[in-house]
Amino acid sequence: MSIARFWRETPRRYNLGGSKCNGCGTVYFPPRLVCPKCTSHRQSIEKMTPFQLSGEGEVISYTIVHDPAEGFEMQVPYVLALVQTTEGPILTGQVVDVEPGTVAIGLKVRATFRKLREEGKAGVIHYGYKFTPREEPGTAPAPRGPAAPVPVPGAPAQDRAAA
Repeated sequence: MSIARFWRETPRRYNLGGSKCNGCGTVYFPPRLVCPKCTSHRQSIEKMTPFQLSGEGEVISYTIVHDPAEGFEMQVPYVLALVQTTEGPILTGQVVDVEPGTVAIGLKVRATFRKLREEGKAGVIHYGYKFTPREEPGTAPAPRGPAAPVPVPGAPAQDRAAA
């Protein structure tokens, strides 16, 4: 993507700016100029208003990537997910700050802004949204380490079970 195009898309990328149809109330991301759900598309012309998505949602599908696209070689394995936002639109994004094996359908997530990649020798850094697990009030943080205890080398067998 060219640098000029990237900067034109900054409001959408950094703010999760979408649009909402004042006729039927449907929210879109990325923003649209016309609502395809209204019975007559002409009804929605000039009735679409800017709308700020909260970034909150839940994973509805995901995959763990082991064969990365160019530029993501250092991140494997990583999780790529479809996230249903609380406002309705479904966004595709990487789930970070969690072990890939602990991601599941129904995981509550929140959009966060992170480095996506660097472009060329000039080192232009592109930022965008990724998703992190959302801690619900009164719950423990999402697990980050191995599920089973790691045995201590040289410890007696009965102590390994207690470790």
